[in-house]
Amino acid sequence: MKTGASWPDLDEARARVLEIQTKLHRWARNGPACRFDDLANLVADPAFLVVAWDRVRHNTGARTAGVDGYSARDIEADPGPAAFLATVREQLKTRAFGPLAVRERMIPKPGTRKRRRLGIPTVTDRVVQAALKLVLEPIFEADFAPCSYGFRPGRRAMDAVAEIRLLAANSYEWVIDADIEACFDEIDHVALMGRVRRRVGDKRVLALVKAFLKAGILSEDQVTRDTHTGTPQGGILSPLLANIALTMLDDHFVEAWETHMGDRVVRARRKRHGISNYRLVRYADDLVLMVSGTKADAEQLRETLAEALAPIGLRLSEAKTNVAHIDEGFDFLGWRIQRHTKKGTTKRYVYTYPSKRSVLRIVDKVRQRSRFGPDVPYDTLLYRLNAILRGWANYFKHGVSYATFEYLRAYTWRRVIGWLRDKHPRATWKQLRRRHLAGGWWPTDGKVELLNPTTVRTVRYRYRGSDIPSPWPAAHKDAA
Repeated sequence: MKTGASWPDLDEARARVLEIQTKLHRWARNGPACRFDDLANLVADPAFLVVAWDRVRHNTGARTAGVDGYSARDIEADPGPAAFLATVREQLKTRAFGPLAVRERMIPKPGTRKRRRLGIPTVTDRVVQAALKLVLEPIFEADFAPCSYGFRPGRRAMDAVAEIRLLAANSYEWVIDADIEACFDEIDHVALMGRVRRRVGDKRVLALVKAFLKAGILSEDQVTRDTHTGTPQGGILSPLLANIALTMLDDHFVEAWETHMGDRVVRARRKRHGISNYRLVRYADDLVLMVSGTKADAEQLRETLAEALAPIGLRLSEAKTNVAHIDEGFDFLGWRIQRHTKKGTTKRYVYTYPSKRSVLRIVDKVRQRSRFGPDVPYDTLLYRLNAILRGWANYFKHGVSYATFEYLRAYTWRRVIGWLRDKHPRATWKQLRRRHLAGGWWPTDGKVELLNPTTVRTVRYRYRGSDIPSPWPAAHKDAA
């Protein structure tokens, strides 16, 4: 995609973006108090816009339009990526760009009958947000605490689960399973912009971030509402902004850990004197506080947690925030984390396995996918079932999940066999086996075979700690 010498192709753009990101990250790491100016030119840089467009175009929401009615596919057809990006760049350079309101879409909240708000920006706004993220992320990644795992490059949900399991196995037996009330909707804009200004001195970039926060929402009933708080879910920039705001919470507990509990000897002394030790683990707005102490200590720290959230306009959900012992167990990111006595022994271990809610969700998805009418091709059914089974099994393979996989295998088999009987009501069982089960027992259609979840090998996920690689490794080499 070239409109002249100034527009690189995708590979050249990625190389240039990585080089600049590495420098930004290195400077941010070496200068904790450093503020960055002249970032607006990077946002409008052709390489950053090319990479931003590529991410927007290949995102799962590329077919969805914002309030202007245009999807990424529409723009790709007319006026085309080159002309579109040239227009976006010109608007950014002349300061004529202004974001439009996001289109509200209410979607089901997994595992409940409730619905949550999803904000869909226009494609132009998505590209500018993606370019902003490419510039801001390496800067703020230098400040993010190790206890934060959600929506960060190179970090996974399993890293958070592995740290919880490690802490629970080392006397952190009380757990504050916290739920932040409407986190993405309630973040205070003043507090958030204050955190952004600590690192960003470019007024044009600050104005862009603020404009996206204040863009407003076009509701489903076609009424435009102003946004005085929050970062609407659905925007590319929203997870990064939420993490920036929640660093205030991270910093509170990281400072307490490094000041009072950073040394093993000090933690042992506190334990002997009946003083609790505690550590925060956070994945976006899902967080737990692991406590080595008593239930009374955990209850007191629950109030401390609420106080730490108040400056950014957030509060804990009283109904969903619980204090539990590891022997009782709790759910986190789809997992059930609980200590049990190993069968045949008196030893106790902390186990992680799919929660009941997670199993109900996948069962419901399989049921919905296998409700297709008889006119749906057999291989299409298998392809669609395989997609959801493979993703679910790969996520939960890092736990004690084999028994659950066996249950899911049997349930899916029954659903497919029931679908086949409905599709071919006059066929005998022998005919069904010969035609659709490859002469055996397992659903197969030519080269397409139903995924057997028990064939996905379960492997313990090891806690990586400080070994999580950075997407900008050269920055660490230079810093060393």
